[in-house]
Amino acid sequence: MSFVVTGGGRGVGRAIVQRLLAGGGTVVVVEHDAEALGWLVGHPAADRLIGVVGDAGDEDVIARAADLAERAAPLTGWVNNAAVFRDASVHAAPVGEVLDLIGANLRPAVAGAATAVRRYLAARTGGAIVNVSSHQATRPVPGCLPYATAKAAVEGLTRALAVEYGPQGVRTNAVALGSIGTERHADFLAGQGPAEAARIGAELNRLHPVGRIGRVEEVADAVAWLLSPSAGFVNGVILPVDGGRAALGLDPEGH
Repeated sequence: MSFVVTGGGRGVGRAIVQRLLAGGGTVVVVEHDAEALGWLVGHPAADRLIGVVGDAGDEDVIARAADLAERAAPLTGWVNNAAVFRDASVHAAPVGEVLDLIGANLRPAVAGAATAVRRYLAARTGGAIVNVSSHQATRPVPGCLPYATAKAAVEGLTRALAVEYGPQGVRTNAVALGSIGTERHADFLAGQGPAEAARIGAELNRLHPVGRIGRVEEVADAVAWLLSPSAGFVNGVILPVDGGRAALGLDPEGH
């Protein structure tokens, strides 16, 4: 079995890659930043790791990733994880800039899903797709309009794919993440003063009923399950992996 993971060089994506490797699969990692693929060299499972440098929204790039995956083993799973974290407010930025940022987050999911569906249908094997979404798809926080809008569209895409291609054996689901302890999160906290970092940490703990933010490995386990035959009757689901943040529904601006 083989998998494609976009945005798999760091953070949540890298944890997903590691988890799929542990299950015995070959994984093609699509990453825009070549430096983020440096860890593939010398990895204990390097013979089952393939890096592709390029834009996950570029159909030629992901077609190459699919080719490499299929060359290694039957393609059974595809994870659309690539994302762009940059804001543009509609009161200040040109509409075109806002739409470009929405597209930068939505296009990789559409392009990846389209490629996966075409390969699964051609092989007549069926397969699974997991889209990585966010709690912001339903409860946005200020300063993230393009990202929140794109993630809401990704969840709509997930349901539409599940309905349209489920009869052909293609399951599509999504994970909606709460705050996760990635390198990006650590770098953000490191840029704050000690008091502010402590305040932010306490606030994030308050927003998640389990009393902490998530670990990348916890996301990876959920994604691996959704890709597996054990989730064979799970299709069109938006699975919160958020420690109960969505269920609690606290306002991050409230006190």
